[in-house]
Amino acid sequence: MVVFFYLLSGALSESLSERQQKIIGAIQESEERLQEATTRLTESETQLAQAQMVIESIGKDAEVTAKQVKSTILNDGKTEIERLTAAAKSQIGTIEARVRKQISEYVVALALKRITMQLEGKLTSSLQQQIIDRNISKLAE
Repeated sequence: MVVFFYLLSGALSESLSERQQKIIGAIQESEERLQEATTRLTESETQLAQAQMVIESIGKDAEVTAKQVKSTILNDGKTEIERLTAAAKSQIGTIEARVRKQISEYVVALALKRITMQLEGKLTSSLQQQIIDRNISKLAE
């Protein structure tokens, strides 16, 4: 029986030793996986920080670009308004000059017509002179 116990204890010791080696191997493998996971986590956190910096930079660039575009649009709009205002004033001046010319020509034509009609009625020279003077003074106004 001692031999049996001795053989059994040797087999049991060997079995326990194998089990111990497997457990130690599993623990070492788990520690290696933990180290790899920790390394990947650190790398991911670094990449996240870099991505956040890029996002902030893009956001700032977008704000600057938006301000520049807004300023350009406002300046272009102001310039266009000034150009249109100047063109409108020029057109108004041209139209006003044409209207004055037409009115002046109409007044002259009426005056000549009136003078002609009065002359045909054989006006006296002093009356003719008064009519001419009156129409000339109206034209001067």
